[in-house]
Amino acid sequence: MKNMSLDKKRLANMVLKLLKDEYQSTGPFLDWTNPLELLVAVSLSAQCTDKRVNEVTEKLFKKYKSPLDYANANKDDLEKLIYSTGFYKNKTKNLIGMGKIIVEKFNSIVPNNFEELQEIPGVGKKTAAIILSNAFNKNISVAVDTHVKRLVNLIGIVESNNVEKIRLSLNKYLESKNYAVFNEYLITHGRAVCVARKPQCIKCVLVNICKNNRD
Repeated sequence: MKNMSLDKKRLANMVLKLLKDEYQSTGPFLDWTNPLELLVAVSLSAQCTDKRVNEVTEKLFKKYKSPLDYANANKDDLEKLIYSTGFYKNKTKNLIGMGKIIVEKFNSIVPNNFEELQEIPGVGKKTAAIILSNAFNKNISVAVDTHVKRLVNLIGIVESNNVEKIRLSLNKYLESKNYAVFNEYLITHGRAVCVARKPQCIKCVLVNICKNNRD
């Protein structure tokens, strides 16, 4: 079991190095200028493209600039503004709830604590990790989204559909300073080459170490 863990750790870091060499840099995917804007943008990105989120937030951020603005938002107005991001009713509910709890519990300041962030409606471990690493430079955890979950299983770094198991395993395999970039490089690679419907293995820099090709 110990040797297996070491192998997985080595594989995870080999993947990171190869992707860094391939793409040089990656992100940011969402447009934001402060922790609140990033929190809102990530919340809207669920089941929506980053391009569409950025189009929506360009207008949204001009009207809603503080947690109090969201707390006091007119539901119908907010729904119209974010309609094109999908699941707009639930996202509107979460944004208003987000504003209220940040105002009432966190003195109108987005918390920089992993557990406290998860008290905000719609915020789980993935979103909390993204907020902390990008807005506060605090590397607490790898953010496990659909790209990360799919690719680590395909490559063989972690073989599980349990997001929490994947998160804890990656946190163990990687240095904390690489938590955020690992997520970003896998997203980039998942969009550019290892696409879900038809992975382009012939173009993939991971082809020689990927479990999909070792089996």
